[in-house]
Amino acid sequence: MDESQWPTGADVLVRTLLASGVDTCFANPGTSEMHLVAAIDRAPGMRAILGLFEGVVTGAADGYARLAERPAATLLHLGPGLANGLANLHNARKAGTPVINVVGDHAVRHLQHDAPLASDIDTLARPMSHWVGRAQTPDEVAACTAQAITATQGTPGCIATLVLPADSAWGRTAVSPSIAPKAQAVAPNDDDIEAAASALRQYGSRALLLLGGKALRAEAIRAAFAVAEATGCRVASPGSNARMERGGGLPEVPRIPYAVDAALAFLADVDCIVLMGAPTPVAFFAYPDKPSVLIPENCRVVKAVAPGVDPQVAMAALASICVPEGHRLAYTPRVKATYPSGPLTPDSIAQALAHTLPENAIVVDESVTSGRSIYATMTGSGPFTLLGNMGGSIGFGMPVALGAAVACPDRRVLAMVGDGSAFYTEQALWSLARESANVTVVIFANHNYAILQGEWRNTGAGPTGRAARDMLTLDRPRADWVSLARGHGVAAERVADAAAFAQALTRAHASAGPRLIEVAMA
Repeated sequence: MDESQWPTGADVLVRTLLASGVDTCFANPGTSEMHLVAAIDRAPGMRAILGLFEGVVTGAADGYARLAERPAATLLHLGPGLANGLANLHNARKAGTPVINVVGDHAVRHLQHDAPLASDIDTLARPMSHWVGRAQTPDEVAACTAQAITATQGTPGCIATLVLPADSAWGRTAVSPSIAPKAQAVAPNDDDIEAAASALRQYGSRALLLLGGKALRAEAIRAAFAVAEATGCRVASPGSNARMERGGGLPEVPRIPYAVDAALAFLADVDCIVLMGAPTPVAFFAYPDKPSVLIPENCRVVKAVAPGVDPQVAMAALASICVPEGHRLAYTPRVKATYPSGPLTPDSIAQALAHTLPENAIVVDESVTSGRSIYATMTGSGPFTLLGNMGGSIGFGMPVALGAAVACPDRRVLAMVGDGSAFYTEQALWSLARESANVTVVIFANHNYAILQGEWRNTGAGPTGRAARDMLTLDRPRADWVSLARGHGVAAERVADAAAFAQALTRAHASAGPRLIEVAMA
């Protein structure tokens, strides 16, 4: 075969992704990635979605992979492009989401000249990546790409970053595309499951079964409550979770409160905590005169899930030991939320959201202070999937909603976002419009950094002067989210009372494509 007919390294990379089941790429390419753009163009099975900011790209990959349960790829431009996307990669890493970053670099021969965009990409990638590799020649591309894909697999999922120099992308290679081997499932350890069962029986009502990861899928939740009925233990989850099934008759899983004092009170009577895919509860931040670890000092900790074990499988194994044969799994009757009226309050907002939520919706929660009271009220909704921000880095909501909508185009996505958070990645609105994504974006516009105002009080930082107030408010000037959305191609409206909010939600959920609702909180 004539060497000129051989595929480029970029072609091999894209074909290896496709052969291994990775068919969606969220991209913000530059000069060093032009041959990757051409390779995607030559591969009709690969869907490419443009983001105008790399934080949108990485957040969308996170949202996609949480729902599709396979990795998305990102295409990023050199070190600065990767750096722009690191905050949402941090969130994806904390959530255990599989993501493959393909980052272009200068041609190998060009690196010695320290061009303006040259940087140490490998070092930038390592804090947010479980695996970092570099294909120095076109012949190395297939193997490196397969290694990256394999590195994302397992439970939880992982972040892999593959650096591709431009000459490795444009160079020809006779090496065929690879297929990444599938990760082998890890079975629960019998001793771990027996220890968990024994502890729950021993401590009864003073034991807490803390669910995380895939233990928050529907059948695992039902199994957990069956175990609770059999042993007398309590069931709960961390305050934020990567993916949690809710509504539709599922038992309600209480969450550990965010505020330290409330969390300490919630956990005060716990003598034993069984971790089913969840970490030991700790405070989000350190505060003067308050503990970092939230469980009582002498609380026994039992880890039921060894590294690599699927918590959903482990939960089923625990139920098989604890629950009598023939026991019917728990079911909670649905209580439809009342139609809201009157002013916008936390309760009326929650009623509007719960009353209007479509069946099998996906809810992305970055509502921060405005949304904390919403969680319990939405119990009466039909079945839905809740995606939370595990890493705490804001600018998460709209990008993750974009990715979720791409993964599940037949399901309506509701993104609840505080206005302070929305500023970080408002470029996602443009991508939502371009992709005609079925997303309802709700912006809670209080024109304040309300979360930081609360943290100011919690940390005891002192009285607020003019400079402090200016760093904790967003009201000079007030953003017009309706105009911002329309400027990005998204239909939008503003509401100022609860009934209008419910009506706007009904219109948005029934429409095709994205819509934004600005909720005037103040």
